[in-house]
Amino acid sequence: MSELHRFLTFASEAEIVGLWGLGFIMLALVATLAEVRRQKRARIDGVGWVPWRPIFLAAAIMGGGLILLAVKGLLAG
Repeated sequence: MSELHRFLTFASEAEIVGLWGLGFIMLALVATLAEVRRQKRARIDGVGWVPWRPIFLAAAIMGGGLILLAVKGLLAG
């Protein structure tokens, strides 16, 4: 059994929620980088339209909230 599989099998709910939170934070970082890249283009109309700022905002809020819940659960447990 691999180490990752063992961790995911026996992880507490707080640890799983923390992993989801980190995933959302990573999505927020990708959205930030994509928005910066879009802003630096010479012809901004030459790219597809994706609402990167709302994606960043939603992902950052969800990620931060999930990480706070995870920390609370880990400290209580």
